[in-house]
Amino acid sequence: MKKMRGNASLPTGLVTFIVGDDEERIEHVSKNLLCVRSEYYGKMFGIGMKERDAAEITVPKTDLASFTAFIDYLCTDQLDLGELEGEQARRALVLRELAQMYQVPRLELLCAQALQESVGPASAVPLLEAAHTTGDGRLLAQCRRYVADHAAEVRASGGVEQLRDLGVAKGLLGDALDQVAELKMGAARTAAGQRAAPA
Repeated sequence: MKKMRGNASLPTGLVTFIVGDDEERIEHVSKNLLCVRSEYYGKMFGIGMKERDAAEITVPKTDLASFTAFIDYLCTDQLDLGELEGEQARRALVLRELAQMYQVPRLELLCAQALQESVGPASAVPLLEAAHTTGDGRLLAQCRRYVADHAAEVRASGGVEQLRDLGVAKGLLGDALDQVAELKMGAARTAAGQRAAPA
């Protein structure tokens, strides 16, 4: 916030965001706060840019709850992922995309951490697909490992029925075949060891 003090290049005034298909409003957000918290907004409201004097900005491809949580984070430095367990992972995914788009690296890291902590029986497959789509190698590996280690719980939670991406399905099938091969090799070694042992 110190960056806001005495910086004549920062815009003055407030902006209203028009969010999503329903065009819901988030009103009276400080432009200079947005500029110091987001590199994207720093450029958007920069000197010589037409948006500098804009009273409204349209944000079409998100939902009000997620964008409100994003703006609240910029204003308060507090991350709100909601209270419902399934909602938290979805909100973290959306907020991470917003953080990437609007160049807020700390929020992106907080969301990535929240996603890694939210991997469980019901969330592992949807998070695996999201990680595959976004190219998040760390989350992808964590979800694959979780599915392999907790297959019964994932299946019981309905995780298999949630699978939509054929590429992810092929990856999981490959993991399962690898595990079967390892089990067979382990069983063969055990049998060979028993045959070689003196009676």
